[in-house]
Amino acid sequence: MPRERVGLYPGTFDPVTNGHLDVISRAARLMDRLVVGVAINNAKGPLFSLEERCELVKAETDVIAAKTGCVIEVRPFKGLLIHFCAEVGAQMLVRGLRAVSDFDYEFQMTGMNRRLNDEIETVFLMASETNQFIASRLVKEIAMLGGDIRSFVPKLTFDRTMARVSKPAG
Repeated sequence: MPRERVGLYPGTFDPVTNGHLDVISRAARLMDRLVVGVAINNAKGPLFSLEERCELVKAETDVIAAKTGCVIEVRPFKGLLIHFCAEVGAQMLVRGLRAVSDFDYEFQMTGMNRRLNDEIETVFLMASETNQFIASRLVKEIAMLGGDIRSFVPKLTFDRTMARVSKPAG
């Protein structure tokens, strides 16, 4: 019996964007099971709590799982990524590339991860041309400044993001 192909796609997903979903959709076609690891990273000053981010990613990826037949799990994590890979049984680490500027960082990270565990392969998926420029950080900034983010995020995420940024601070 062939070994189950398990991948891990990590990120903060604050908020989850169409770019993230593009990579998840494409990764799901390559794997039997895909774990979307939502990083606990309070240093980045997240707009959404960990629970909210996990909930949004799950809601947005359920459609992808149904369409592709891939089992998609959404799990929070903290600590060393390579340890989380082992914990979830992933043989592949999925990384999305948007631009050449991403490559340098990802190249270094891949080398370090490979040194820590040479059993885990890193798979790079290029974002589609319509999503290459989307970054969660920019989406948040545009939303906070009153811009229209509808073309960068799915509807549920749009609604939640706009509700969050329209609340008075306090």
